[in-house]
Amino acid sequence: MIGPGTDARVMIATRPVDFRKGPDSLAALVAADYGGKPFSGVVYVFRAKRTDRIKLIWWDGTGLCLMAKRLEQGSFSWPSIQDGVMRLTAAQLGALLEGLDWRSVHGGRRPQTPQIAG
Repeated sequence: MIGPGTDARVMIATRPVDFRKGPDSLAALVAADYGGKPFSGVVYVFRAKRTDRIKLIWWDGTGLCLMAKRLEQGSFSWPSIQDGVMRLTAAQLGALLEGLDWRSVHGGRRPQTPQIAG
């Protein structure tokens, strides 16, 4: 699959951004407004004023990647608009990208090793 890996750290900007911005402008926004490091491998997620559009940027080790998605029907479930960023899990990001309510996705449990065999 093309896109961020399942172990990616995800930060979501809650305030809408100008969707004419490209990857370099969004990376500069991450550094200036959110105090983040756009070349650290963290996935940064942005929304447009219209909630049916979303952009992601991340550094994959060889270059800055940009992914954009527009839903044909419905809208992305988005946190309330406020200043700053919030963290999502990779599973919540997957739900968000599918147009599902990411708030209903919980972090996975770590597998437990059995104490007694058989």
